[in-house]
Amino acid sequence: MELYYQETGSGPSPLIILHGLFGASGNWRTLSRNTFGTVHRTLAVDLRNHGRSPHSDEMTYEAMAADVVELMDRLDISKAHVLGHSMGGKVAMELALSHADRVDRLVVADIAPKTYPPAHDTILEALSSVDPSAHQDRDAIDAALGEWIPDAAIRQFLMKNLDRDGQAYRWKMNLPVIRAAYDHLRGGSMSFQPFDGPTLFIAGGRSSYISREDLPAIHRLFPHAELEVLPDAGHWLHAEEPEAFGELVMAFLET
Repeated sequence: MELYYQETGSGPSPLIILHGLFGASGNWRTLSRNTFGTVHRTLAVDLRNHGRSPHSDEMTYEAMAADVVELMDRLDISKAHVLGHSMGGKVAMELALSHADRVDRLVVADIAPKTYPPAHDTILEALSSVDPSAHQDRDAIDAALGEWIPDAAIRQFLMKNLDRDGQAYRWKMNLPVIRAAYDHLRGGSMSFQPFDGPTLFIAGGRSSYISREDLPAIHRLFPHAELEVLPDAGHWLHAEEPEAFGELVMAFLET
């Protein structure tokens, strides 16, 4: 699958960035331009069924990791640093475990290799129930989503997925497939050989996605993993604490 990507900067060590569920490459534009791209050739990717990348009925971590390898082959990148957040972090882990020779340093942001309880049912129901084409403008779509999702910040994040098709709005992401694949996406079964490369897990101090209890499972698959915590950040740590997050990543990549 020919993934869409946004490229920033240049340098001998490419950095590939993989977004989370409902996200897209544009979520990383500022960090890519102001921080990562100052040293690295930075490629922020739209994963399948998200953003401007093609849609597919298959939505597995194996397929998404294979998409990234295909992108690397297309761009003649033999090896790259890989940074993934949330769902993108699981894609990054899958890539490192199944194609270890293609990953230099691995950064996983606020996700662990485990199965999570369902936490997006309301969001999936809201996105599936609100038909953007039935509304005249973004304010009306926001109001419709507000009946399901009271948090304005979450609504604004989700509405970045809006696209205008002629005179009508539509969701860019492939909602039916994402919804059907959700149980797989929140899963955590990874039974590959461990990835022996340098690995950094970054957790948000106000997020429950990674805890100290996850360290044994992390170290079984990533024996050289380090864990850093951003105390004031939640799950969207790269958006909430971009400067501190960028400094941690850059220090790790340049070690």
